Amino acid sequence: MRDIITFECTKCKNRNYTSTKNKKITTERLELKKFCNHCRAHTPHKETR
Repeated sequence: MRDIITFECTKCKNRNYTSTKNKKITTERLELKKFCNHCRAHTPHKETR
């Protein structure tokens, strides 16, 4: 039931991180503040489809 999701930087659109989530419990897209190596800063990362 857990699906693999990828996170994309909102500034440079680089896909940096992967994670899993239960789509029955959390139906909305996740947004976390992560470190982007390309931007060299902590930026918001959104879940991609």
